Amino acid sequence: MKKKEGKKRKKKVVSRQQAEEPEKRVLETYEFNSDKIPVVITIFKTREKFVPSYEISISSISKNTEIILERIRKELIKEVNLGVSNIVNFKSSDVAQARFEETIRNLIKKYFPDAEAKTSEFLTAYLIQKSLGLGTIEILDDDPYLEEIAINSANEPVWVYHKKHGWLETNVTVSDEDQIKHYAAMLGRKIGRQISVLEPLMDANIEHGDRVNATLNPISSKGNTITLRKHSSKPWTITDFLKENTISISAAAFIWHCIQYELSTLIAGGTASGKTSTLNVITNFFPPNQRILSIEDTREIQLPKFLHWVPFVTRQPNTEGKGGITMLDLVVNSLRMRPDRIIVGEIRRKKEAEILFEAMHTGHSVCATLHANNTNETITRLTSPPIEVPKSMLPAISLIVIQYRNRRTGLRRTFQVSEILPDGSANVLMQYSAAKDKLIEVNKSKAILNTLEMYTGQSKAMIEKEIKEKEKILKWLLHHNISDVDEVGRVVAEFYTRKENLLKHVNKNIPLK
Repeated sequence: MKKKEGKKRKKKVVSRQQAEEPEKRVLETYEFNSDKIPVVITIFKTREKFVPSYEISISSISKNTEIILERIRKELIKEVNLGVSNIVNFKSSDVAQARFEETIRNLIKKYFPDAEAKTSEFLTAYLIQKSLGLGTIEILDDDPYLEEIAINSANEPVWVYHKKHGWLETNVTVSDEDQIKHYAAMLGRKIGRQISVLEPLMDANIEHGDRVNATLNPISSKGNTITLRKHSSKPWTITDFLKENTISISAAAFIWHCIQYELSTLIAGGTASGKTSTLNVITNFFPPNQRILSIEDTREIQLPKFLHWVPFVTRQPNTEGKGGITMLDLVVNSLRMRPDRIIVGEIRRKKEAEILFEAMHTGHSVCATLHANNTNETITRLTSPPIEVPKSMLPAISLIVIQYRNRRTGLRRTFQVSEILPDGSANVLMQYSAAKDKLIEVNKSKAILNTLEMYTGQSKAMIEKEIKEKEKILKWLLHHNISDVDEVGRVVAEFYTRKENLLKHVNKNIPLK
């Protein structure tokens, strides 16, 4: 009898503990507008799920309104004789879209005769998105805090990768597998690509720099998939990196000094570690009186407007295998355009690497990225197939910056700052300490300082003085929260052209006029 009572008591204790845990714990709430549609996002955790949830709410549309809007949408398609197959071409035509919008407005007046002008405009935008676009997926695409959108199949919700919270399960669903296939075809047709049973894989760069990867069943056995990697609307700057503790002020000042004196730099790291963001950050240190050429698969680099910059983007071949422009084509062509600086999105192949190293040896300053997790792995990748650069050529790269992403926390950090020695080996100058969450100086420079002394005529003391000046400027940028790419570029240009004026403002800690 006592044993039974003990068991009952134990059950009551467990249920009381469960009752104390909230059913829903809100982690964050924020709002934004998606093409005139006011959207509320709630991120929360529940006891039933192991990952947080991402909930879209359009509070200004009730269930009844949604039913009427769906009726309008169906009537609209009949009225303009619009089929699924030509929906993308229809959207790409400004005249056709204007006529389409006019038809929507007339139907909204018919079903909502008392609606105000602002409400009509909002409902029109909502219907256009539902009829011509990707529906609710476009709302996800407009969220500035999302990096990735993943549709895995019609049997599960859409997933998103949030800058702050990592992977989240959304309340967005796709009706069926045909809808996913239709969305993939829409995205492909925008750039002249297609996905079909014969070509079930599609990897393409779409407008605004976003990247789309799509697969069809049965290649992806659970169902059709779409993965959208979003291009950041605001490019990262050194101020953002310092604010997020991605890099230390001393490391940033040292890299700036190397970039100023045209030392070629390689940025390496794992997938989504922030290589391209770092490339964007350090290329903002370029002087304004030099010609810059950038070569990328997707337009991600964004330099200050006043720089002498010519961006190039590769092009996929058409369905007949013609018209493709490779990175190698653009690298070879760039050398005929008298560049002072060459930026390359990613080194992948032997021929590209050979030409880039030749460019470095003939006096061009090159900044590029590479997939590798640390300095030693970077050297191994460069000297092994498929890149296979002779080790004797490696000293053309003066600086290696390694980026790291902690997959558990989502934190991105500069992991190592290293130099290449004359024999092709590496000397790690700064190393990230996970325990202290900061970059620590581990070795003195053996090559870079000697190179700077040789080519600039400066003594070590003068070099150190200039690096300290840059540290002051970076602290000043951080203090005044100057993070716009053009504003940061203006400060850097001021440093190169009117250094005394800039330092006067920095020393007094007042904004630049």
